[in-house]
Amino acid sequence: MATEYHRLGNYIREVNVRNRELKVTEPMGINIDKHFMPSVANVIGTDLSTYKLVFKNQFACNLMHVGRDEKIPIAMQTDDNPIIVSPAYFVFEVTKTGVLLPNYLMMWFCRKEFDRNAWFYTDADVRGGLDKEALMDMQLPVPSIERQREIVSEYETLTRRIRLNEQMIEKLEATAQALYRHTFVDNIDKQNLPQGWRIGSLSELADITMGQSPDGETYNMEGEGIIFYQGRADFGNRFPTPRVYTTDPTRYAKEGDILLSVRAPVGDINIAPHDCCIGRGLASLRSKNHCQSYLFYQMLELEQVFTISDVDGTVFGSINKDDLYNIGVVIPNIQGMSMFEKQAFVIDKEIKLKDKEINILTELLSLLLAKIGK
Repeated sequence: MATEYHRLGNYIREVNVRNRELKVTEPMGINIDKHFMPSVANVIGTDLSTYKLVFKNQFACNLMHVGRDEKIPIAMQTDDNPIIVSPAYFVFEVTKTGVLLPNYLMMWFCRKEFDRNAWFYTDADVRGGLDKEALMDMQLPVPSIERQREIVSEYETLTRRIRLNEQMIEKLEATAQALYRHTFVDNIDKQNLPQGWRIGSLSELADITMGQSPDGETYNMEGEGIIFYQGRADFGNRFPTPRVYTTDPTRYAKEGDILLSVRAPVGDINIAPHDCCIGRGLASLRSKNHCQSYLFYQMLELEQVFTISDVDGTVFGSINKDDLYNIGVVIPNIQGMSMFEKQAFVIDKEIKLKDKEINILTELLSLLLAKIGK
């Protein structure tokens, strides 16, 4: 039996509740993975009373740049406490929750097919925006409420397991970082270093490759060529998730290299899970003495170095090659670094296993999302 589709506008309505009493003061945006995140916009002097409130089980989306991003930045508020979003955002809620579950609707919004369909609708707007009436006119399947509950339950089981693995990775990294600090940071006097230690530059510890974008329009999302990471927005977990490929790579990173964002936000760190091409927003670092785990945790310690602010507190948008090469670091003796490498290897091995499971679970999520359209 063919799946029956229905007009989205039959099940949702716009909500326009303003933050008049200023009970919420931290604006939120929406990231590429369709989750709310703290807004990066400068709101100093902004009248936050005009911002829109989003309550539990309500949705917010930015319809202005769908054509540019080829995705609808859309998210559902799941917490009991309301948040605020830009007055330009479209906020809405499900009107018939006995027929359409908000969680099921959010699953539909997460489908690649939904984003492709939305992108098709942007052709009529020279700025790449999506008209809210066009959103209302989009179609979706509405199975029985019982079937929706089953699908949502499957989805939430997978997402819970992903979150548990992410939490475990955070704890494992914290353990390794604490070991690093205990060995190389705490109670270390830079003016009176242990025997065999010295002050040097980052380029003495690591081979550094600055990224460069491929020539021409050679990007694709169909898996043709080599995986291409442009910058921070490409990152998922500690290990980046492939999004874009290129058939004309220029600068490379090898599997296991540290990937450092060199444009805002400068200093974010990931690990290349495979050979890849890196764009201008990234640099790759590889240990010169085979102590890659040591280098990774040292880079985490250097995070504050990259957060360079001017007098107004604005973080600068990039770090250049010379500044990166010449960052001052403490260089321990090779025996100390090698000992830490052996200890951190066990922890990093477990992190990789957890991340591999996350990738498998994420693939299962994609299969589940694809199935609900059939």
